[in-house]
Amino acid sequence: MPLYKTITPNLGTTVRIWKITESYTDLFQEVNLKPESLNRVLGMKSELHQRGFLSVRKLLDLFGYNDFDLYYDHNGKPHLKDGKHISITHSFTFSAVIVSDEEVGIDIEKQRDKIGLIARKFIDFEFDFLNPDHEDYVRMLTVIWGAKEALYKLFATPGLSFHDHIFVIPFSLQERNTIAWIDYKTNKCRYQVRYLEFEDFTCVYTIA
Repeated sequence: MPLYKTITPNLGTTVRIWKITESYTDLFQEVNLKPESLNRVLGMKSELHQRGFLSVRKLLDLFGYNDFDLYYDHNGKPHLKDGKHISITHSFTFSAVIVSDEEVGIDIEKQRDKIGLIARKFIDFEFDFLNPDHEDYVRMLTVIWGAKEALYKLFATPGLSFHDHIFVIPFSLQERNTIAWIDYKTNKCRYQVRYLEFEDFTCVYTIA
């Protein structure tokens, strides 16, 4: 059972990270899927995505849930039938689930140089404290992208833009936390963002 890490940010919140080492066949045999989930995973063209999807169901098991306890609203946001809040992510060989009494969002990203090519699509004022020539530039960008993705999942509102509406204040990689803002229409909300790095991946999560 490749549970990679468990984090408990507070008494009502748990993060679990899974390292995906199993084959698709092994994962498929170990989970029980409702019909719509079965159709979804069978329709995926990438085995990497299939394994990520199924590993999330393995994580649900560790929380005491299963696929039948999970549903999605019209904005694609996941929910649990018992009213707990949940957010889900997977990237390449890692997946993660956060469950909380509060609204949450989580994202895992592989640290890749190509993120620099799209930085201007999701960053605005953050360029004021970034140095493209610094050795940590890609890692910093990955934290910012993960923070914005996590908040996008938490807020789950059509029209929200990474570039125009979500802002991450200056931070250092050593701090492992920062503050981000959503400024969208009448909503001006401040969130604490936490992050960790492992095996060239970055995991970012936020709790309302």
